Amino acid sequence: MLNELKQDAQERMAKTVEALSHQLAKIRTGRATPAILDAVKVDYYGSDTPIAQVAQVKVEDARTLAVTPWEKNMVPVIEKAILTSDLGLNPSTAGEVIRVPMPPLTEETRKGYVKQAKAEAEQSRISVRNIRRDVLADVKSLLKDKDISEDDERRTGDEVQKITDKYVAEIDSMLAVKEKDLLEV
Repeated sequence: MLNELKQDAQERMAKTVEALSHQLAKIRTGRATPAILDAVKVDYYGSDTPIAQVAQVKVEDARTLAVTPWEKNMVPVIEKAILTSDLGLNPSTAGEVIRVPMPPLTEETRKGYVKQAKAEAEQSRISVRNIRRDVLADVKSLLKDKDISEDDERRTGDEVQKITDKYVAEIDSMLAVKEKDLLEV
């Protein structure tokens, strides 16, 4: 019973960290990465579809993405979707390939992105702590129902705290890497 609770907590915390890595990948650094366009949706025959499902997105060089649509008629639709997204990117079309240059980040923009990354990391920390709280509440109810002893409750609480500390440290290290990446000129 207690092992199941700890296992569940660990899985949920791992999912939180994974979600954070996806969120941090969407925050633009000076370098080109296909993950930047993950949030951009394209009108594909009446339904909003992620760009990755209608085109190949690859890094052409350190500051340029190349988007190659599977269908030629999608070129203007994809270009418009990138332009109207809130990413501040200006794509240019050369035949069937859409090139998306990454504008250099200003100091102010970098600080804004760092602030956004810190907010995402804090949300993840809160989520991890909420998972810990839920598990500890379940353990307390088991103790109250006399299904476990006080020693088991204390031991499980310590183990859940160690798991929590591990994932919070992982979140902090991910944030530090992203911060370093953002502030690198």
